[in-house]
Amino acid sequence: MPETQRFAAKAVLLDIEGTISPVAFVRDVLFAYSRDHLVDFVAAHRAIPAVAVILSEATALANGGDPVAALLGWQDRDEKIPPLKKLQGLIWESGYRSGAFRGALFPDALSALNRWKAAGLPLYIYSSGSRQAQNLFFGYNEAGDLRPLFSGYYDTEIGAKTDPEAYTRIAREIGILPHDILFLSDNPRELEAAQAASLHIAQVIKDGTHWDNRYLRITDFSGVDIAVRPTVVD
Repeated sequence: MPETQRFAAKAVLLDIEGTISPVAFVRDVLFAYSRDHLVDFVAAHRAIPAVAVILSEATALANGGDPVAALLGWQDRDEKIPPLKKLQGLIWESGYRSGAFRGALFPDALSALNRWKAAGLPLYIYSSGSRQAQNLFFGYNEAGDLRPLFSGYYDTEIGAKTDPEAYTRIAREIGILPHDILFLSDNPRELEAAQAASLHIAQVIKDGTHWDNRYLRITDFSGVDIAVRPTVVD
């Protein structure tokens, strides 16, 4: 049995890749699919307003260069560029809807999400993938439609995950003080930013993630107990 780790919070904010989902799913399934289909998808859909906007944004960020080449380059370097993330979401939607793949979660993470939700904890996602991509990941999941588990989704439109101000904005939108939010991620730079914004944090160690010993580590969600912190009325 894993060691029990106890927290108290009014809400839980979660990363996806490497935290509650295997890195291999994102890298070997989602990224591979969008890379293989990007050129053909743009060619077939460039007249659609959403795609036209993405191409315009990519052209501007590429200083007037070829937007498709820029998008491919950003994907190859795994850069968190908003127009790329939006386009990936559209491409992945076609894959999810066609049944080419389904979202995958660590079994212990899925059990924990259900347990925390049942205990009355609001759960939120903050991922570099677009909100559309997040909805698809949870809506077309191996475990079924998991979207009812979550109270909201955030992506890099609200700010970079390494920027403390992004976490402050999320707390403000949720309507909960930062110190009442528990943020779980595998990425030390994200944890550092969240901690600077006064969130409680812990590093999830899965898939061979290197543990940064500045942070409490979680290796098995079955041992994580989160009590709902009561609201104090003055």
